[in-house]
Amino acid sequence: MATHMSRCRTWSRVQRFGIAAYRKYSSSSGGYPNISLSTPLPGIPSPVFASVDGQEKYETRITTLENGLKVASQNKFGQFCTVGILVNSGSRHEAKYPSGIAHFLEKLAFSSTAQYGSRDEILLTLEKHGGICDCQTSRDTTMYAVSAEVKGLDTVVGLLSDAVLQPRLLDEEIEMTKMAVRFELEDLNMRPDPEPLLTEMIHAAAYRGNTVGLPRFCPADNVDKIDQTVLHGYLRSYYVPERMVLAGVGIEHEQLVACARKHLLGARPAWGPGPPAGVDLSVAQYTGGIVKMEKDMSDVSLGPTPIPELTHIMIGLESCSFLEEDFIPFAVLNMMMGGGGSFSAGGPGKGMFTRLYLNVLNRHHWMYNATSYHHSYEDSGLLCIHASADPRQVREMVEIITREFIQMAGSAGEMELERAKTQLKSMLMMNLESRPVIFEDVGRQVLSTGKRKLPHELCQLISGVTAADIKRVTTKMLRSKPAVAALGDLSELPSYEHIQAALSSKDGRLPRTYRLFR
Repeated sequence: MATHMSRCRTWSRVQRFGIAAYRKYSSSSGGYPNISLSTPLPGIPSPVFASVDGQEKYETRITTLENGLKVASQNKFGQFCTVGILVNSGSRHEAKYPSGIAHFLEKLAFSSTAQYGSRDEILLTLEKHGGICDCQTSRDTTMYAVSAEVKGLDTVVGLLSDAVLQPRLLDEEIEMTKMAVRFELEDLNMRPDPEPLLTEMIHAAAYRGNTVGLPRFCPADNVDKIDQTVLHGYLRSYYVPERMVLAGVGIEHEQLVACARKHLLGARPAWGPGPPAGVDLSVAQYTGGIVKMEKDMSDVSLGPTPIPELTHIMIGLESCSFLEEDFIPFAVLNMMMGGGGSFSAGGPGKGMFTRLYLNVLNRHHWMYNATSYHHSYEDSGLLCIHASADPRQVREMVEIITREFIQMAGSAGEMELERAKTQLKSMLMMNLESRPVIFEDVGRQVLSTGKRKLPHELCQLISGVTAADIKRVTTKMLRSKPAVAALGDLSELPSYEHIQAALSSKDGRLPRTYRLFR
């Protein structure tokens, strides 16, 4: 009863004098009655906040073992880690072998090994540590990765060593892989999105018959040529310790090095000793050229909302390697061009203020797509624009794209340049919030350069790009011969010589053509 009466008195006081007055007179300890919540309390020492010390530049630690294998790690606190082996091996290294070996190895990854009898056994072992595994190949790198609990690190590194160096490559596994490769090739030619196929074609046109121009997907004619003997010959040359990096994110460096010494230092590969055929050290030779594929695109996507018949064009010019200083200006230029599909949704944060939106998609409603891409390798690079439209408007579409290439050499506006730099930095930092992305970044940089540039260093380089840098790299790029990939109904496609002439002109216009009969 007394408690109830006390509450009533308190509430009546609040009603009569207000909450501020109640706060002022209700302090039983006589502390700080009139101090605002936004004002520091007098007599209290200033708080000491955590700060980044000078060790930040050493957060990615690298150790090279006696056999040449590099171990790179970055500590990122948490219960899980991502660990993997990256190999300097990809489709560009298949000059002396049938094209498609890297594609096969990607499909065969994490199959039976010397220690594990089947893929299911590997997956069950990982499941005990909450783990998953994956293998990806590109034109220049093969990556085996596992994400699992930190306490299972020793098991994970042992499993990775077994999967990379001691795969059984049984006949039945190779036959299943052949079926999977054939299915993927069929799917590649049937899918509504032609971007992977166009990327393959533009590389074949830009680097005809060499290095990154070699096919990333196994050609159909080579599927039956690849067997265990061919795979072992390739692995003997390229799967050697000095071409590998063991990378990890979320673990202590000393612990990872200890596991590497235990499982990778003296490991004997399944293909045994033998004279390697020699590593292909060819440097990418940019040739330019055109690759065309006449294809009926009218029935690509059937159903209640079919995609209309489109012709796809991709035009590219040589940029630079990711080891050069001009790589950062080219990355900013690619972001400034931006683009996407005509039905993309969103505001400024989604790239709707990039040049290919403002100058192309917003002005030419009949174009379905205009997107800029930048592919960069250790010895060359390719900046290209992909566009698609109705087959009857291909000539006009090509001229619009060539004009955009020419206008790149003009002066970039201060606002659009700052927007592109800010967007590139935000994309970089947001991507690096993900542990697997950090792992791939650490592994790829250490594999290609032996060290890692940290995100804040890259952001400083991006911030330093000027309009003069954009103009300089664009002028240099426009001196190269174009690479052209064309897919679909190509009856209205201008000749390669006319496209080249347009990119050499002042305004990017195609030479006029006159027909006696239409």
